[in-house]
Amino acid sequence: MSNYEKKRSCAIVVTYKPDVTAMLKLLGQLNKETDFIVIDNFSPGIERISQSITVYKRCKDLVRLDTNKGLAKALNIGIEWSIANSYDFVFLFDQDSSLCDLFVNRMIEAYYDAKQYSKRVIAAVGPRIINPQTMRQKPFKLFNRLILRSDQVYAKSTSHFIADFLITSGTLLILKHIKEIGSMKESYFIDNIDLEWCFRAKSKNYDLVGTDDAVLYHAIGERSRNPLVRAGVMAQHNPTRSYYSSRNRTHLYSVPYSPLGWKLRDMIRFSIKASWILITSDNRRAYWQNIRSGIRDAKIIS
Repeated sequence: MSNYEKKRSCAIVVTYKPDVTAMLKLLGQLNKETDFIVIDNFSPGIERISQSITVYKRCKDLVRLDTNKGLAKALNIGIEWSIANSYDFVFLFDQDSSLCDLFVNRMIEAYYDAKQYSKRVIAAVGPRIINPQTMRQKPFKLFNRLILRSDQVYAKSTSHFIADFLITSGTLLILKHIKEIGSMKESYFIDNIDLEWCFRAKSKNYDLVGTDDAVLYHAIGERSRNPLVRAGVMAQHNPTRSYYSSRNRTHLYSVPYSPLGWKLRDMIRFSIKASWILITSDNRRAYWQNIRSGIRDAKIIS
């Protein structure tokens, strides 16, 4: 048996008021390939569907938190559990993602393939993201370049790409590197957790790799008639989420390991997005209050 075949993987699925059909579809896909653990952030009525979750043979646990502790805390609980149970790889998932066939195997093979070309250690691998609502592909972005900022091939590979950022869902983490990079930033609660972790990993000279060898179907944000949202230029969330998004990105602007290119572009993007919402939304008062509070509270994040 090869060293690759001896490696053990586990998936972490974080849920909060899940769409049961979509969640069970994801768990069924995972059950074919890997062990998994579900961390529920105090969803009302989760006990009514608990048997539908734990019935899967490869479901190792359903952890029901007693309050909504946020996405970052839930991920960290799963990561700590995975390390304690001697897994080598962990996959992170939102509750409403969907996988291509043989997703887990394709991702792990992509890691080993990319590793051949790497001059540095790879911390994480992300799949190609496709929005199922529009079928648009999400590019693998680079932030410190003025041109050719996305889908730049990784060394001599033909299907892997350099990435400065990987979204949470679908990402493969190599667990032996978590101790040096650190866990997810729990004070962020929900938004920009993946950005902050990726920036931290890159600052410690780890590589992040995107791959076309596996596809994840995942919609970012909510449906909207906003042309910028429909075009994939920006994501739209409800007023409460805008608090965390505004607070956490403002905090990231002050973090020394955030790429300068990202800071400059995101400040412009954030200004345009906030202005558009405040002009066009029927909930402009709620958005304004949450955006203003988020910017104000950024200075107290630890």
